[in-house]
Amino acid sequence: MDLFQIDYIWFFLILLPFVSFMYSSVGHGGASGYLAMMTLFGFAPVVMKPTALLLNLFVAAIAFVHYWRAGHFNIKLFLSFAASSIPLAYIGGYTEVDGFYYKIILGVFLVFAILRMLNIIGKESQSTNETNIWQGLLVGGIIGYFSGLVGIGGGIILTPVILLMHWGNMKQAAAVSALFIWVNSAAGLLGQLNSGVALDSQAFILVGIAVTGGFLGSYFGIRQKNRLLRNMLAIVLGLACFKLVLF
Repeated sequence: MDLFQIDYIWFFLILLPFVSFMYSSVGHGGASGYLAMMTLFGFAPVVMKPTALLLNLFVAAIAFVHYWRAGHFNIKLFLSFAASSIPLAYIGGYTEVDGFYYKIILGVFLVFAILRMLNIIGKESQSTNETNIWQGLLVGGIIGYFSGLVGIGGGIILTPVILLMHWGNMKQAAAVSALFIWVNSAAGLLGQLNSGVALDSQAFILVGIAVTGGFLGSYFGIRQKNRLLRNMLAIVLGLACFKLVLF
């Protein structure tokens, strides 16, 4: 991958910290957003998945530390999902998927991301319920496998599920999702590397840029919300879905 041969790469680099800011503000690593942007800017598919997962590792780690230090992390809730998601994320990362079906699966995840950013799904409830072991294993396993397959951490799906099932409040969902994203991204990336996929060294340039937005986003995310920016990000994700359908 030669970053500086990509058309309008400077615009991409300007948008990157904005995307990481918005995702980290809700405890996410941002892989679905990174994949959407890479789709729009014509990145080669072979570099998209490992690059998105690498960015996830750094941004999700920053988000988790902020939410954990603020006292929102529920380790029992996290373990109920992670026990099955980690091995299945590895299997998903190791699995090769045809480009046509990859676009379909990615498009579905982007729709979830749009609905989440618009706050259409995953609204917060005042009451919470205990998670049954089988529910956590089932949800974690399914999300983990498709996360590794597509190249995301799965938080964009897990957060709405936690809120819809009343397993935690918004801050708890963000904290659990951040670490969930990290372990799934690590497992998925390891699976891809073991399958023969190479990680381009220039991807670390993107890491340095995304980390700035990730730090600021998670810092402000535990204190306030910014609906306008989230709506703008939803538009970007929608454009990526549109391009996936056309191309």
